[in-house]
Amino acid sequence: MDRFLEAATEEARLGLSEGGIPIGSVLVVDDEIVGRGHNRRVQQGSAVLHAEMDALENAGRLAGSDYRRSVLYSTLSPCDMCSGAVLLYGIPRVVIGENRTFQGPETYARSRGVELEIVDDPTCVAMMADFIREHPDLWNEDIGI
Repeated sequence: MDRFLEAATEEARLGLSEGGIPIGSVLVVDDEIVGRGHNRRVQQGSAVLHAEMDALENAGRLAGSDYRRSVLYSTLSPCDMCSGAVLLYGIPRVVIGENRTFQGPETYARSRGVELEIVDDPTCVAMMADFIREHPDLWNEDIGI
């Protein structure tokens, strides 16, 4: 596994250990992690704190030129909200651990010029599949069902 996807997976495990949803993300600029995060909707009682949003928040304010050189790594295909943030900030590339258990607006992101790499990592798939099976109500809340 790529070291940055591994860092995102560590974030997902951290979220699960806190009683949250096991999705993790890191923002990388010039081959360096500048923001790490995990889904903290449950832990923080938040409506918007998905892993990607948490990683962007933890990266702090960046210049547009930083975002245009960045790569966002996420253990799960980003949802509409998180994909919107990718588009807003002009993040050119997203590496996705898996999109079997959930697929965000990947076709739309690609149509807007975002390069998506789907890794189909078995660890990411198993972590989400187990969580969805064990906590369907919490999962449905997270994706707005």
